[in-house]
Amino acid sequence: MTTPFHLTNKTIFITGASSGIGKQIAISCSEMGAKVIISGRDEKRLSETFSQLKGEGHLSYVSELTDETKRNELIDKLPSIDGFVHSAGIVLPVPVKFIAEKHLRTVMGINFESAVLTVARLLKNKKLNEKASLVFFSSVSVNHPYSGGSLYTASKGAIEAYSKNLALEIYQKRMRSNVIIPAMIRTPLYEETINQGMYRNVEEYESKYPLGIGRPEDVANAAIYLLSEASSWVTGTNLLLDGGFTIGK
Repeated sequence: MTTPFHLTNKTIFITGASSGIGKQIAISCSEMGAKVIISGRDEKRLSETFSQLKGEGHLSYVSELTDETKRNELIDKLPSIDGFVHSAGIVLPVPVKFIAEKHLRTVMGINFESAVLTVARLLKNKKLNEKASLVFFSSVSVNHPYSGGSLYTASKGAIEAYSKNLALEIYQKRMRSNVIIPAMIRTPLYEETINQGMYRNVEEYESKYPLGIGRPEDVANAAIYLLSEASSWVTGTNLLLDGGFTIGK
């Protein structure tokens, strides 16, 4: 049986692959036949991800995407790619009255600017093959804000707007751009938000998810869909993954 969901003969570049969602996407893409190129800031954790990839021909690069020189050096090393997944991200809760320039630069730099500048370099250097698919991440919190989350949600809202404009500018080569919008996923980042006390009653919050808190595999499956030929008619869209959170249990 043939399936349009496979990634055989595709090369996929994934940022933020050292942990959480990015790690699982890298592993799942390799299981679906892709040649995977991963990047991240933590060499040890990135090596752990690399060791779990299936198949051969994968590449791994330790890099800092917010550093222009290092970012450009990384992109210049890349072969032509069929898919790009920007999973690098940070959550930095700061009440609005305490926001300083350093907070703004940190959150926007990692969550938004690094994505925009990476894509610009990929396009300028002709690293994206025809029909390439680009996948970004927003958050359900853009429309369901929480105290202290203004910088994070602003950066994710910016990604949503950017992706639609990007889709408009690259469609002539059948390239596509889409955003995955997850609600809470059980990752190290989730544990971090809990430990920081962002949710006063964790059990009460989790009870709002009819299908439970999501798994990294749930998000990876959505990413595979958007990277594969199965979604060849899908661009400029936002794919909500929330386990029923927004239906208002």
